[in-house]
Amino acid sequence: MDQESWYNKGAAPVDRLHRQNAFDAYLALELAPFVRNRSTWGQMGATGCSFGGYHAINFALRHPDIVTYAVSMSGAFAIPKQFLDGFYNQDAYLHSPLDYLPRLDDPWFLARIRSSYYVLVVGDEDPLFDQNVKLAHAFGVQGIPHILDVWKGFGHDWPWWHKMAHKFFVQ
Repeated sequence: MDQESWYNKGAAPVDRLHRQNAFDAYLALELAPFVRNRSTWGQMGATGCSFGGYHAINFALRHPDIVTYAVSMSGAFAIPKQFLDGFYNQDAYLHSPLDYLPRLDDPWFLARIRSSYYVLVVGDEDPLFDQNVKLAHAFGVQGIPHILDVWKGFGHDWPWWHKMAHKFFVQ
């Protein structure tokens, strides 16, 4: 989907956001109920690496009634700057955790987000290190349970993500 939304430089930023909103609605209104109806486990998690890490965290924060555990490995979170050419509107704000999370004051969202759990894993030389530290800070200020797990080295590639996933998913 990213090729049709965030990475689609041939489309106007507002159109990229529209496509992302459609994908978000599909996940929340079609895929999540489909999975939930075929599972006996009442909780759902999300994970991803690089831009997938962003998607896992952003979807979990936007839908804390669906996702209660999210793991991001080397996630990118500066959405308007990195992926919308600086374009900014309400949709851009609502897809940018670095913007909306520090300002979030809705009791319904905060109660559910605070009862969930978030993991940010990133290498200390990863170009996205700073964004992960900033998001972890926002989690802390908002009283949201989280781990910022910083690995020594670059860390923005599949060999690293395999090791990171093993740490958080293999018992």
